[in-house]
Amino acid sequence: MEYKYTNALINETSPYLLQHAHNPVDWHPWNENTLNKAKQENKLMLISVGYAACHWCHVMEHESFEDSLVAQVMNKNFVNIKVDREERPDVDQVYMNAVQLMTGSGGWPLNVVALPDGRPVWGGTYFKKEQWLNALDQISKLYLEKPEKLHEYADKLEQGIKSLDMVTLNTDEPVFETQFIADAINNWSKQFDHNDGGLNRAPKFMMPNNYHFLLRYAYQNNDKALQDYVNTTLTKMAYGGVFDHVGGGFSRYSVDAIWHVPHFEKMLYDNGQLVSLYADAYLTTKNELYKDVVTQTLDYIKQEMTTKNGAFYSSLDADSHNAEGELEEGAFYVWQKEELKTLLKDDFDMFSDYYNINPYGLWEHENYVLIRKDDDVSLAQKHNTTIETLREKVNTWKTILSKERNKRERPRLDDKTLTSWNAIMLKGYVDAYRVFKTSDYLQAAEKNANFIINNQLREDGGLNHNYKDGKSTINGYLEDYATTIDAFIALYENTLNETWLTTARDLANYAFDHFYDDNSKMFFFTSNSDASLVSRSIEYRDNVIPASNSVMAKNLFKLAHYFDNEHFSKTAMTMLNNVKPEMQEYPSGYSNWLDLMLNYAAPYYEVAIVGKDAKQKIAELNNNYVPNKLIAGSLKENNLPLLANRYNPQATLIYVCVNKACKIPVQEVDRAIKLLKE
Repeated sequence: MEYKYTNALINETSPYLLQHAHNPVDWHPWNENTLNKAKQENKLMLISVGYAACHWCHVMEHESFEDSLVAQVMNKNFVNIKVDREERPDVDQVYMNAVQLMTGSGGWPLNVVALPDGRPVWGGTYFKKEQWLNALDQISKLYLEKPEKLHEYADKLEQGIKSLDMVTLNTDEPVFETQFIADAINNWSKQFDHNDGGLNRAPKFMMPNNYHFLLRYAYQNNDKALQDYVNTTLTKMAYGGVFDHVGGGFSRYSVDAIWHVPHFEKMLYDNGQLVSLYADAYLTTKNELYKDVVTQTLDYIKQEMTTKNGAFYSSLDADSHNAEGELEEGAFYVWQKEELKTLLKDDFDMFSDYYNINPYGLWEHENYVLIRKDDDVSLAQKHNTTIETLREKVNTWKTILSKERNKRERPRLDDKTLTSWNAIMLKGYVDAYRVFKTSDYLQAAEKNANFIINNQLREDGGLNHNYKDGKSTINGYLEDYATTIDAFIALYENTLNETWLTTARDLANYAFDHFYDDNSKMFFFTSNSDASLVSRSIEYRDNVIPASNSVMAKNLFKLAHYFDNEHFSKTAMTMLNNVKPEMQEYPSGYSNWLDLMLNYAAPYYEVAIVGKDAKQKIAELNNNYVPNKLIAGSLKENNLPLLANRYNPQATLIYVCVNKACKIPVQEVDRAIKLLKE
């Protein structure tokens, strides 16, 4: 295919950047050459940030970046830079902070104008074509006629950006108590939606870490009302249109308050975390719905998001071509009533009751997004059939719809591989294996872990962030280290392969060498070997993905126990103490920190299992939900601090300890469980 225009993005590997390679805009990638070009030509930089699955990014591309008139204005006055936020979260973070300071809100596409030295002076998110042209004309004119005004503004904004994600060392004595956590949850609960789950607003994001923490807190404190709220949320999400009832897996969020109509993109990081969450929720409830969610989500990951070498792709787009050949959000996923009647024939009435092909399930343009309202027992009774027959029918319906759907053009795949997101999905597989004992899940986890070791781990001990077309690129960010350490610890706990544990420790040591801030005792998001940006931020607020610092603090807490490392222990405690002053005011932004605080505020158990039957006893132990524990184990004599001098060739012994003080060892798992629940 011949193109009228081709720009410098043609040499990139990011699917998002390649989507813009034939725009008339003279786009450049973010690199040293591009930044030097802006300085040499003394031109403003126009930095546009997005990602492959972003619907409004595509809309703005079509309206503005594919327009030759807009391109003329941009090419004449700016050095234009396209950034894939998933490849360069460091760049995204700096300019997102700037736009939030300037406008009070943010999002993608993110569009920023910066001085030739990279300091931002203007920005926003999505703009219609006329708004965009008008804004660019004004800022170009100002830079030509009164550049000193922009420089003054850049100076002020720079200070604001630098203060946003900085943390000061909290010198108060670290005190972590359950009452503090209870007060935070009480404050948070004012926003709970007890009817439809989630928070009392629209749009609704899944926020898996929030519910993982609340699940744990409710269980450990026997808080029935909070348990009900968490289960309502998980059930409604699983019933909602945000879950793909035909192909499995979750979309990113719902645009409404009942989880019905999603923003249809599917992100790897959501699905990895949700697998972990639903697996643990199954342990506490034995709710078959939760098991189905895990099974179907991992089937989707296996079929559509996994490479031959065990790596995972990043996302599926919200948009695909409809029957008229136009890009349309959700086109691949929605159904029309007549189409369903033709496909399902005599079963249509029961199907339409099950998935609400009625006003409740209607979206727009006569399209239906499948959504459930009632449980299987109620619907089986209503239709005078058995649960088994109903479930057989549901499976048949899914097969019919899947076959039909696969005739449609599929959403675009972002086929780059990110270390951090892979580690999140790897952890999901490990958690699913721990709960359901499915050997395929462990094989997928180990294959992905080996992919990270063989491709993303460098000889100097550091990680790369990105992998595409056989090439590992981009120096890793703190998120890559934090999530990989977390996943490798989980893998060790379920396999007793000590390589994963020692690699986790080595990665933590590397992070101390290259990311640690001696002043705040926190970790910077970027390595000290990376080129400096406007600011070097410290990411500590939990979001859709927990903050890299909160994950790192939890890792250090565990590694301190495994290796009896005082430095790790003290750092984890200091990090938690640093963020404590903010935690009660906005608890949903600190759920992973609150989870760590629970480790200090209530008993936290070290479970050491030594002997030839250690693996079987761990599997048996894992049939119980015990979130306040770590597991160390060995089939033979072992020198790890938690295992040293504990091997007995005549018996497999279970030691239940708190802060190195252990109860008398037992051989039976049920006796160990009693000790853990005392």
